[in-house]
Amino acid sequence: MSLLCPHDGQRRILHIDMDAFYASIEQRDDPALRGRPLAVGREEARGVVAAASYGARRFGVRSAMPSIVARRQCPNLIFVPPRFEIYRAVSAQIHAVFARYTPLIQPLALDEASLDVTDHLEGFGSATAIAEAIRADIRKETGLTASAGVSYNRFLAKLASDQNKPDGLFVITPKQGPVFVAALPVEKFHGIGPATARKMHALGIQTGADLRAWPLEALRGHFGSAAEFYYGISRGIDNRPVNPDRQRKSIGTETTFERDVASQDELQTALETIATKLWAACTKRQLTGRTVTVKVKYADFQQVTRARSVADPVTDERELVTLGRLALQTLFPLAKPVRLIGLTLSALVEDEATHGAQLALFAGR
Repeated sequence: MSLLCPHDGQRRILHIDMDAFYASIEQRDDPALRGRPLAVGREEARGVVAAASYGARRFGVRSAMPSIVARRQCPNLIFVPPRFEIYRAVSAQIHAVFARYTPLIQPLALDEASLDVTDHLEGFGSATAIAEAIRADIRKETGLTASAGVSYNRFLAKLASDQNKPDGLFVITPKQGPVFVAALPVEKFHGIGPATARKMHALGIQTGADLRAWPLEALRGHFGSAAEFYYGISRGIDNRPVNPDRQRKSIGTETTFERDVASQDELQTALETIATKLWAACTKRQLTGRTVTVKVKYADFQQVTRARSVADPVTDERELVTLGRLALQTLFPLAKPVRLIGLTLSALVEDEATHGAQLALFAGR
């Protein structure tokens, strides 16, 4: 099946999404796990599911679910600890496959990416044929399956990739796009999160057709700068290009406590520990930033964040800790005990001091 006519001026966008990526790698590497409900994560009081196989998902097990809840949902669930180095290595293999077909690749996670193949159809004839070739290469070289969405923009290609999972392909043509979106519940729209979906429901917006009925100015009154995006996608319009040079927006780390913590001293000590890890990661990537955000997840899973921003990028670990402490202090006295604390650095820029030192080193060789 071909997608779009030659020289029609439309983009050809693919969205490739691996099927249950972490869990599928574990089942590939251990045949005894195949066909069994599997969770990647640690089965412990504070554990969280990082990924679930399709067999586990049938019991309602989902990523980010507490391990104790996952066990309750699926008594026969098998837990395996995550192996992120392996997942990153397989991800590199998959992205090497993408690069054979187009240089316009925007990674979205280890297991998914958007690809623009508009100018790379020679020898294939259609974007659909390229998607099939990519899926075949991935299966041959990794032993894993991928699902693909094919359309004329990123939004619809992403939606399409979910339609025939696992190991499927789905095409949405320009003629089909507005019709497809009209029937879709707004909570299924990528780019509309749970909170926004609830707000839309309160306004009587249940589907793409309902959203399309709202004038742009009315949407702006409720959703601010996001209104134009919602207005466009409700009509099957998304002009965002595939951006292979998309810069990382933030870098962070977190820790889950073995028991709930209510002590200010313990939380500050934990903050300093994760700040050391975060600064090491920033140094390795030659990054720094201007905004430090502390995330706290309470024992009841309610999550809050507090941020501090500075005019100039953070220069060292000490400053990172100081800003983190200032943000954390606003949460005291604690409303309830804490199960997790995280620290993120955003508004990222290249660390010119580190980069300059490395350039000097190479210049001296």
